[in-house]
Order: sequence, then structure tokens, then C-alpha cells
Amino acid sequence: GSSNHTSSPLLLQIEIMTGRSIAAASVVAVISVIGTISVLPFASCFTATTTVRSLALSNHRQSFFSTKATESDETELQSSLTSASSRIEDCKRTLINQCNSHKLESGYSSSIDSSIRNLEQLGEDLGFGQASSVSGLLSGEWDLIYASDDITRSSPFFWAFRRAFPDNSDQIFGITDAIPEPIKMVGPATQEIDLDSSSRGTFVSRVKVATLGGVATSIMTTRATIMGAEGVDGLRLKVETTKPEESTILKKLGPLGELISSNSQPFPSGEALEKVAPGSSEIVMVTTYLDEGLRVTRNKDRSDDDVFVWVRVGEFSGGNTASL
Repeated sequence: GSSNHTSSPLLLQIEIMTGRSIAAASVVAVISVIGTISVLPFASCFTATTTVRSLALSNHRQSFFSTKATESDETELQSSLTSASSRIEDCKRTLINQCNSHKLESGYSSSIDSSIRNLEQLGEDLGFGQASSVSGLLSGEWDLIYASDDITRSSPFFWAFRRAFPDNSDQIFGITDAIPEPIKMVGPATQEIDLDSSSRGTFVSRVKVATLGGVATSIMTTRATIMGAEGVDGLRLKVETTKPEESTILKKLGPLGELISSNSQPFPSGEALEKVAPGSSEIVMVTTYLDEGLRVTRNKDRSDDDVFVWVRVGEFSGGNTASL
């Protein structure tokens, strides 16, 4: 009993000390927990703020460099377009100067033919003067400045005539072509095109023909219907009529000549050709280069042989290129 009594104060002291230690540890633990709880949101807030600022700065840098890259691309593109346009204009200028120095009635020229092919190829490579049948630039009145064959061959009537008489047309043309000046003079030639948004419309070809040294002249006028587009650079034409208009012989007859002229019906050349060879009255005109002022046209049936260069009446002054 006495031993239990002696140890009690010692045990009590140990218990008190142990309790204080536990309490102290508990307080430290609580403080640590509270500190952690307090610090974590602050740390999270700091980290989130830093992340947002970093992302904003990164996006700003990306936007800055992206804008600079876009501006650089646009500048480079504009420079490239300007260079391409200049090359086209130089090629056109060479061609037009050659045509102006070449007598229209002289026919084929190897140097002009080479310049035409250069323009066609350059336009195709750079995307200028293309898609002629849908570009909306064909409508208007055009003057012929170069023909690889006799000027009369610019008329769709002669293209259709070849289809109707494939074996004899060259011989027939040769007879009329052989008539020398001044007994026969041909030119100028014009074409008037009226095309709607569906690539349909009307086509009028006029070629001045003078005989007897210019005593008798007339305008051989062929009218055709534009039936529609053939691809992106072709138009299908159906020849309807051919008629000599503004005849000087009839004009010299005064009122009687005017009466005869006004009452004479156009020759139904298209119908006549159809009787010889069904389908021959329809031809395809392919325009291989076209802008606001210049047009290069080929006969699809003879694309390597029949090529014609036209300029827009009253509007051509070097021309402006059209990219499509």
C-alpha cells in the first residue's frame, strides 16, 4: 500500500507532463492545419494569377507575331501580284506593237504568233485573262488587229462553211483570196457581242469588202445566236444569216437603192449550210485570253491555224488585266 501511495505523485507528474506534451503537439498540429488551410488558397490564388498573366503574355506575343506574319504575307502577295501584272502588261505591249506594225491583210506572222502563244501561256500560268466565257468581259464591240488568215475568216460564217465543205473550202477560198488589190480590198472587221449571265446572247460579225478599186463597197454582216458556254473559255455559236449591208452601189441609186436594201432579206446562210451538212452551222469560238481591252480568239476546229487578236472599240489604251 505504501508503494502505491509513494508512486502516485510521480505518476501524476508523468501524466501531467504527457498531457501537456500531447496538448502542445495538438496545438502545433492545429496551427499547422490552420496555416496550411490559410496558405493554400493564397498560394493557389498566386499560382492562378501568375498562370493567367503568363497565358495572356503568351497570347499577346503570338498575336503580335501572327499579325506581323499576316502583314508580311499580304505585302509579299501584293508584290507578287504587281510583278505578275507587269509581266502580263509587257507581253501585251509587245504583241500590240507587233500587230500595229503588221498590215492586217498580210495574214500570218511567225513573230506575232509567238507573242500570242507567250501571252496565252503566261496568262494561264499567272491566272490572268482566263475563264473568258463566264468572266462577263466578252460583251461589247471589238476591232480586229491581227488575223492569221484572210480577214474574212474572222467571220463565223466561214468557220461554218469549212464544216459544211471540209474537202472543197480551201479551194473555194483560194479563188477569192487570189483576187489582188485594188480589185478587191477587205477590212476593217468588227464584232459585236451581247452576252447575258447564262452565256447566251447574240453575235454580229461585220467585214468591209470593197471591189473595183473601192467603187463598190459593202459590209458583209453575219448574225449568229450564242447558244451557251463550252467549258470556261468557249462559246457555241449558231450561224443564222448573212447579208451585204451599206452597199455603195445601192446608195448611188438613191431612194430606189434604199428601198431595195430595206426590203432585201438576209440570206439564211445557217439554214443553207445545215442542208449540206447537218450541224455545220454551229461552231465553237474559243477565247484563250481576255481582259477589259484585249481578246485572243481561236476557231476550235482549227485552233492551231485560225487565231485572231481583237481590241475593244473606244476603250483600249494598253488595257487592264483581269485576274480570275
